[in-house]
Amino acid sequence: MASALATSTAVLSSPLAAASASASASSVRRLRAVPPSRGQRYQALRADSGFAGNRRGGGRGASVVCGVQGQDTSIQVPDVTKSTWQSLVMESELPVLVEFWATWCGPCKMIDPVVGKLSKEYEGKLKCYKLNTDENPDIATQYGVRSIPTMMIFKNGEKKDAVIGAVPESTLITCIDKFC
Repeated sequence: MASALATSTAVLSSPLAAASASASASSVRRLRAVPPSRGQRYQALRADSGFAGNRRGGGRGASVVCGVQGQDTSIQVPDVTKSTWQSLVMESELPVLVEFWATWCGPCKMIDPVVGKLSKEYEGKLKCYKLNTDENPDIATQYGVRSIPTMMIFKNGEKKDAVIGAVPESTLITCIDKFC
């Protein structure tokens, strides 16, 4: 039994696992029951999250509670389409920020709340719209959009600047401030 314990202790990599293994042979069997790829992270996840099977009961894990559940706090940016492009973007008296996006695009979902926040901050100085590139490929092609998200600034009906990718808010502010 001592040789089996010694060999299994050598295989265990963490000090906690080694200490548990040296405590008793039954603890070695329990540690072997958890696949090595899942190891302590799996056990910690079970203990902290309160998954079914957590024998310790409540009080030890952490829980996250949203302050306002069920409410979307982001500002919705209105859509622009091929039929509204001319009146909303080209003929606008204010500079216009257009976010070229798609529903399946992860980075687009990341940048959307930032664009919404900027639309609120620059209200009266800048108009912000979203253009779904899957539903309006003609406009995206016309302006050479090859990657999304792409944010373009239009002023007096002309494309003035473009920012590609889910960039920090400060990058968009720098770009907007050139034209507002």
